[in-house]
Amino acid sequence: MNTLAYDTHADGDDDQPDVAAMSALRPVPRISIQAFCETDGVASPIERAGEDRRMAKAHLKVHMGGVATAIEFYQSAPTPNLIILESRSEPKALLESLRQLSEHCDPSSKVVIIGHYNDIGLYRELIRAGISEYVVAPVSMADVVSVISSIFVDPDAEPIGRSIAFIGAKGGVGSSTIAHNVAWSMSTLFSSEVVVADLDLAFGTANINFDQDPAQGIAEAVFSPERIDEVYLDRLLAQCAERLSLLAAPSTLDRVYDFDPEAFSHIIDTAQRSAPLLVLDVPHIWSGWSKSTLTKADDIVITATPELANLRNTKNLIDMLRKLRPNDGPPKLILNQAGVPKRPEISAAEFAEPLGITPMAVIPFEPLLFGNASNNGRMLGEMDAKSPIVQIIGEISHILTGRSEIKAKKKSGLSGLLGKLKPKKK
Repeated sequence: MNTLAYDTHADGDDDQPDVAAMSALRPVPRISIQAFCETDGVASPIERAGEDRRMAKAHLKVHMGGVATAIEFYQSAPTPNLIILESRSEPKALLESLRQLSEHCDPSSKVVIIGHYNDIGLYRELIRAGISEYVVAPVSMADVVSVISSIFVDPDAEPIGRSIAFIGAKGGVGSSTIAHNVAWSMSTLFSSEVVVADLDLAFGTANINFDQDPAQGIAEAVFSPERIDEVYLDRLLAQCAERLSLLAAPSTLDRVYDFDPEAFSHIIDTAQRSAPLLVLDVPHIWSGWSKSTLTKADDIVITATPELANLRNTKNLIDMLRKLRPNDGPPKLILNQAGVPKRPEISAAEFAEPLGITPMAVIPFEPLLFGNASNNGRMLGEMDAKSPIVQIIGEISHILTGRSEIKAKKKSGLSGLLGKLKPKKK
């Protein structure tokens, strides 16, 4: 069993997880975990930890009853990879109960103790007993995920790339174009390796925008999951720029593209081991696999135009993603195509207020620049490096890579915009 870490938390408030601390945690591998708790105050954060996206591969089961229940349980059941035990017993009684439990445990199983005594003597005894971690209650959900991650994730392992998923609130809002230009900007500004994955297999535009026509792409990976590894993935990547690679979509209709919810998970995991930044161009659909992809992404960017249907769809997406990702920050918002002549629009402030988030950027309507770039298979920065829109794309790249923050703006009245979306009472 691993070296014990001694933890003393004064604050057990689990309602407000530390988003920054959580975002730094690595995903937990596919392991089995069983917890035996004596109090709801410990059982609840452990159950919430099991719902976190970083624990998606782990199988967690929470039992009530503490060490005594665990002893009885493992007399007739195999032990999992990790056992979490809460005990309110005094140190001497706890050590005796652990000795009894060890008679029924597999030596390879790791054990975490959540105790109620901040006792250095107990700490030393647990070290000698080979306990993996000792945490003093109360604990938070973030504590639980952090402890499990520290035990099963190799600190010397290669870093995992950050995944950023782009999705449009409505078709035609320019989400793909912005995703591709942000990816190009990040690779150029920061000299960082970036992989773009076009997940719209039927109608994807990344190959057109980057002027690429690769013989193979993401379809070969998703239809042959057993072959996916770093070497195979590297063969499928098309080089778009010095540090920018593309997993292109076939953009053909010779087959249907119905996938299981986890169809893209292995591809994304492998790509994250290949580059520090992975941009996911997610089509405007709501399916099992798109929901799963968004849920597991490190960051989500919603692109919308300043219209009522976009506001409704954006709010629905944000509300759902907040439920699916309770321990992560909200999605980021880009308002695109602002200022279309003669089109009635919602102001950025009014659009943002019911969503509770400040737009990361507002991109003005500029059909000449975007049209020329698209028709020539070039990025905006290649067409006009001095354009204000290119500067905005650069600012977005800084925010998404943590080099700067979104500047908050003053709120304004909403004028009942969302009220128009609700069905009228008869």
